[in-house]
Amino acid sequence: MQARVYAYVAMGLFAAGIILGVYTLGRNRPEDSPRLGMRGKKRHLSMAEGGLFASAEPAVRMVAGWIAYFPLSEQRRRVDELLKHAGDWMGLTANEYFALCVLGCVAGGLFGLVMANLGGFPAFLVMPAAAIGALMPYFQVTGERDRVFKECNRALPGSIDLASLCMGAGLDFPGAIRQIVDKSGNRADALHEQWETILQELELGRTRRQALENFADRVPTEAVRDFTGAVVQSEEKGNPLAEVLRIQATMMRMRRSVMAEEAAARAAVMMIGPLMLIFGAIILCLMGPFIIQGMQSDAF
Repeated sequence: MQARVYAYVAMGLFAAGIILGVYTLGRNRPEDSPRLGMRGKKRHLSMAEGGLFASAEPAVRMVAGWIAYFPLSEQRRRVDELLKHAGDWMGLTANEYFALCVLGCVAGGLFGLVMANLGGFPAFLVMPAAAIGALMPYFQVTGERDRVFKECNRALPGSIDLASLCMGAGLDFPGAIRQIVDKSGNRADALHEQWETILQELELGRTRRQALENFADRVPTEAVRDFTGAVVQSEEKGNPLAEVLRIQATMMRMRRSVMAEEAAARAAVMMIGPLMLIFGAIILCLMGPFIIQGMQSDAF
């Protein structure tokens, strides 16, 4: 009898804890979506496009509000840095990124459970499916970061050449960048977005050095850092900026040519192994029947 009473008390406490937790989470205020800056712009574009994220955005903000109570300051700083390098992908905040990971884990686990029950797959696939769902936001953000870095590195020499030509024709640096932005054929290009951001910062009162250093912070590749360092140094020392930009564009093209030659050399070395395997397979196909015939004749 006493054991039954203890069991009822334990069940009551467990139910009360669940009710209190649900009540606390239900009262929690969802995280506000970004409205200003680059993140606000990307969030507006993501919501205007519709799709899965636009439908799940309220749930993402709700879970992000719960995650805001966890002491994850260092992890939030790293995720903010990753999102900044990815061009503020979909206008996500750090808490919303963690919320996407949680929701992806739940969705992946449910998908694995359904496939295990209805498709006849092994039950242990639920855990890998949940792990893949949790990692999907990371793969998306890192892929976007790599795309931004690659597009900026590829388009930067041509943009610098155009800027030097515009400055040689009498425009100043912001005017040259404005011409590049206005005449750009692909407005979805990552470098086009970076030039627009630089112009907006200059219009808001930032100095040229601050705007360029922010550019190097958003896209911390070697080519961008060299470009920003050369422009800042030219401004400090009073060197002709048009000539400096022309030299920078030439150096970047030379560096890309050297990198392409190095990649071609590495590809040639890496192809030796597969070619040897293919050659061995061809020899085995040609000599195999004779080897089998010789072994059979020796056996008789």
